[in-house]
Amino acid sequence: MRQPPPDKGKCTRTLRGDLLSKKATVVRVSTREAGLKRRLRRHLTSLGFQRTDEGDLAPPGTGKEAIRTVHGVQREDRLAANKQFLSDQFLKLAKHFASGNEVDPQKISPALERIETGTWQGDLFRLAALTWSVPVSNGFGRRLRYLVWDENNNKLMGIIAIGDPVFNLHVRDSLIDWTVKDRSKRLVNIMDAYVLGALPPYNMLLGGKLVACLLRTRDIYNDFAKAYGGTKGIISKQEKKARLLAITTSSSMGRSSVYNRLKLGGVEYFKSIGYTGGWGHFHIPDSLFLDLRDYLRHIDHSYADCNRFGQGPNWRLRTTRAALAALGFKEDMLRHGIQREVFFCQLASNAAKLLHSGEGRPNLTSLLTAEEVSKLAVERWIVPRALRRPEFKEWEAENIAVLLGDQRGKLLAKLARTG
Repeated sequence: MRQPPPDKGKCTRTLRGDLLSKKATVVRVSTREAGLKRRLRRHLTSLGFQRTDEGDLAPPGTGKEAIRTVHGVQREDRLAANKQFLSDQFLKLAKHFASGNEVDPQKISPALERIETGTWQGDLFRLAALTWSVPVSNGFGRRLRYLVWDENNNKLMGIIAIGDPVFNLHVRDSLIDWTVKDRSKRLVNIMDAYVLGALPPYNMLLGGKLVACLLRTRDIYNDFAKAYGGTKGIISKQEKKARLLAITTSSSMGRSSVYNRLKLGGVEYFKSIGYTGGWGHFHIPDSLFLDLRDYLRHIDHSYADCNRFGQGPNWRLRTTRAALAALGFKEDMLRHGIQREVFFCQLASNAAKLLHSGEGRPNLTSLLTAEEVSKLAVERWIVPRALRRPEFKEWEAENIAVLLGDQRGKLLAKLARTG
């Protein structure tokens, strides 16, 4: 049986409908792109960024207040994401922070406690890190986290976290004189301190210097050996036989007054090796990053969900760069211009040589225990500072809540109700 001829009017309408649908999709994508571009520009302008005559991104300044301002939105995002955690845990954990009148500088007795996953100590670390004016990373890959206690009063002095270093760090690689192949083989022997500092009132007594010096101790060297010395690479499947030869860290506030010229007993604990290039993504807050990622999904970009292990530690940087490129922005949008001073802490006195050649045994003769380092640091910095600056005694433990942004009013009220 012959089929009836096609309804040309219906075909025409269907074709027109397809074209209109595609046009509507293009309009929606264009509208989405335009909205994201406007948000990016408004956000960067609100932080004080400007464009130079050459079209490059220029930061609002390099002083500490300017750096805090640039990090402000990121910090508020972090605090907002932890709103429920703070509400549930603050009262339970606040008792571990000291008031100035509870600190006896002559009797301060620092001790390291390694944190296990899923413990209240982990919650305390999280709370303490949220008080930082510059948000800290969560770290990636291998990690060791510590609480630093004052055993004289059982109060928290500071926190430490070391994790896998970034693969590309020019000043570090130049110091060691690495080829790409050498770095691939021996980077496993370096870690990066991504959290390192003292809490009030200990920070007023130069406790930050003491906490920093605890990186270079046999305690941390041995903990690393137990945790990672005999493990295989997850990607390479090869036996690594890792030794913790050195730890890098960088100052969040440009040039550091804490790590520079940091010596105890004639031993150099940190060596300044230069500055970062001023590239990164911290000026792109979490809320905006999520929208950029969603945009990549919408255009079916492969980087949208490129955050699985083995795809590199800089997945957020690469994803942000891909989204900016797709939106038509220059790559230098990620050049925020705020440089950080980089420091190199050698646990083995011949670390740089071993990292370069891959041959020899680590010289650990000057590597002291945490207890030994603490005694030297208390005598060198804490006691003299307390005599010169006795105002640390005025610090009240409840003021920790003031360091927690918009949550402070509710948290202070809770403290008041509990007496």
